[in-house]
Amino acid sequence: MDAELLLGHVLGLSRAGLITADDVDDGAARRFTALVDQRADRVPLQHLTGRAPFRQLELAVGPGVFVPRPETELLAGWVLERLSGLEGPVVVDLGAGSGALALSIAHEHPGARVTAVERDPGAIEWTRHNAGLRAAAGDTPLEVVSGDMTDPGLLRDLDGIVDVVVSNPPYVPDDARVPQEVADHDPPLALWGGPDGLDVVRGLLVTAARLLVPGGWLGIEHADQQGESLPALVRAHGGFTDVADHRDLAGRPRFTTARRAS
Repeated sequence: MDAELLLGHVLGLSRAGLITADDVDDGAARRFTALVDQRADRVPLQHLTGRAPFRQLELAVGPGVFVPRPETELLAGWVLERLSGLEGPVVVDLGAGSGALALSIAHEHPGARVTAVERDPGAIEWTRHNAGLRAAAGDTPLEVVSGDMTDPGLLRDLDGIVDVVVSNPPYVPDDARVPQEVADHDPPLALWGGPDGLDVVRGLLVTAARLLVPGGWLGIEHADQQGESLPALVRAHGGFTDVADHRDLAGRPRFTTARRAS
């Protein structure tokens, strides 16, 4: 499949469109071979094509930004369900990266006021780039903020008025083994979360509790092995109720949700 997608990229065709391709000229063949060699060296497919599909969008990605995964689409869907029927809801995406969550929410719930927060100087350039592309396409513009999701002073103007806080934070334990594509190409600030992978989440919970309106919702993606530890951490915080964990399409624990206590 990767080879077909790379050839389609070189020829300007969809994967299905390759069926109608009669020939590949020498120049295209050389470009294709070079891309296949890079993919064999574990360069992410999305870095080679410069694109990553996410729900209804196609995002620009490349070196310096975390490539959005299909599993995170479920978290975006959960957020949109919480926003259904709300006019002008306020949403904050902490650790936005490419902007996948924030931009999907803005695209599928027009009128939402969405703020995307990113700490990494390299990644936030991709956030801004994708936000600009979507605004040019007619979507509700995002507010993109450079900041640390654990900073006590972050977004003080939104204290107590946010309807949903969502995050795909760094959650990989420091001693975990990850695929070569991840280790070599995803930015470290998007990956590593301390000895148990939850160091950043501890600070995130403080920020979310401050931002959320009473009864507002929190959604946090996590690693497979954190399906019990992350919900337990949210319960122990004391500022949240209705804590639940959700599985992905493969049946693996994938994200935790909760409501801000009154």
